[in-house]
Amino acid sequence: MTAAVLRALHHGPDLPLVLPGPWDAAGAKVFADAGFPALATPSAGVAASLGYEDGRTPTDEMFAAITRIARAVDIPVSADVEAGYGLSAKELVARLTDAGAVGCNLEDTDHTTGALRDAQEQADWLAQVRAEAGDALVINARIDTYLHGVQELEETVRRGRLYAEAGADCVYPILAPPPQLTDLATAIGLPVNAVVTPDGPSPRELGTLGAARITFGPGLQQRAMAAVAEMAKQLREELGAGTEA
Repeated sequence: MTAAVLRALHHGPDLPLVLPGPWDAAGAKVFADAGFPALATPSAGVAASLGYEDGRTPTDEMFAAITRIARAVDIPVSADVEAGYGLSAKELVARLTDAGAVGCNLEDTDHTTGALRDAQEQADWLAQVRAEAGDALVINARIDTYLHGVQELEETVRRGRLYAEAGADCVYPILAPPPQLTDLATAIGLPVNAVVTPDGPSPRELGTLGAARITFGPGLQQRAMAAVAEMAKQLREELGAGTEA
């Protein structure tokens, strides 16, 4: 599947575009078989599945996981590659292409300092990625203002406009208050990605509030592991009952 297919899905006719987040190839096949048109890998979910903390997955292991996921399905896959792992734009695009991904998340948190990156520097970086990729990559520019406690709508819009000018296809103001989604989409002029949280609105409600793209972060992987934990508990209880008998 091409980036053109994924890009078009962000503009309808069936919005919001709901992208489940598979953390391995088996999960990817389940979501594809269920009829979802595209997938978006979660870096935190992949990290957990590989035994790492979020943000600690070695670059080679992350791209190997993305490769397995993309290879397992015949629908577009977008990959969360955090802040780019220190790769040059050329290296990053090449590794995404080799992995079979046709889209990516790139966030504006500096993983060296843990702080927000300068907005213009991030925009320049996104422009380099766009120049290397051409139209062959859907760039979802994550804006981490709310994650860092910067609550002003104006700063999120400022960053979003810079990233749009740099060539982003979509913006992802992670943890933005849902009532602000329509204002953000209108002011920035790009489709907006919203994340589903445990106590927040449903995917359909987020779409009504202005999100064109819906993702889940590590939420689906966490729900799956909760189900596994329940199975383990039941199995131990059954073994215990058998021993007592």
